[in-house]
Amino acid sequence: MPRKRKLLAQLSALQSNTSFPQIDALEKQNTTPGADSSPKSSKYFVIEKRNSPQLQADFFNQPCVSLAKSFLGQILVRKLPDGRELWGRIVETEAYLGGEDEASHSKGGKQTQRNAAMFMKPGTLYVYQIYGIYFCMNVSSQGEGAAVLLRSLEPLQGLDAMRELRRASRKAPTKLLKDWQLCNGPSKLCQAFGIDKAFDQKDLTQDAAIWMVPGQDPPGEQDVVATTRIGIGNRGEWAQKPLRFYLRGNKFVSVVDKKMEREMAARGQSPCS
Repeated sequence: MPRKRKLLAQLSALQSNTSFPQIDALEKQNTTPGADSSPKSSKYFVIEKRNSPQLQADFFNQPCVSLAKSFLGQILVRKLPDGRELWGRIVETEAYLGGEDEASHSKGGKQTQRNAAMFMKPGTLYVYQIYGIYFCMNVSSQGEGAAVLLRSLEPLQGLDAMRELRRASRKAPTKLLKDWQLCNGPSKLCQAFGIDKAFDQKDLTQDAAIWMVPGQDPPGEQDVVATTRIGIGNRGEWAQKPLRFYLRGNKFVSVVDKKMEREMAARGQSPCS
């Protein structure tokens, strides 16, 4: 089964347990019903009020690097005010360790009004603005002031709504965005999912407008590229640490490290098909 059709089938299986209405009929036609859902025995597969699987507090309560890797393949869900749901598979993250991490907003353990969410319980959203225009979304982890930046998503559902939101956020008219352009960057995914400063300090295990559900077929080590973070400027050794993680071979990733992928191939690490 082609990978895209397989992902849609898995998405359909996950949604079969939700009480929320589906989005428009056109997108229903593009899904493949009947796939098996995740096993109910998983400690992360918990039936909530919304009657759908949802990642719970114990999932987020991991060390920062571990959480950054664990996010890959999981699904971010955003419920818009009009009831439509946007679904995206996480394909790229960055870990910010706090304390000694010179690239972290919490370096030196400094807590401010802006970065307070980084010191809150794991699973808390930290949303900040860059250039006075764009937003980026992080999730707190174990560790004082540690958080994971969500860099890129693979859109699964609600792509028309994502295009509307991206179009509304851009001042000049542009061409229709292709699927891979919707969420391939931290600010782009916030635009596509309608995430702004109002989401700062939201709890992913409690909020009705945004949460995560477990993905199917979690990636193995051979599928994950560990490389340097992007756009952190002159931060000495911290600029060279492999704290960005992405799914190898996924076209929705923002920036591919071809050199690292060649090194992985030379070591005989072939990605799973």
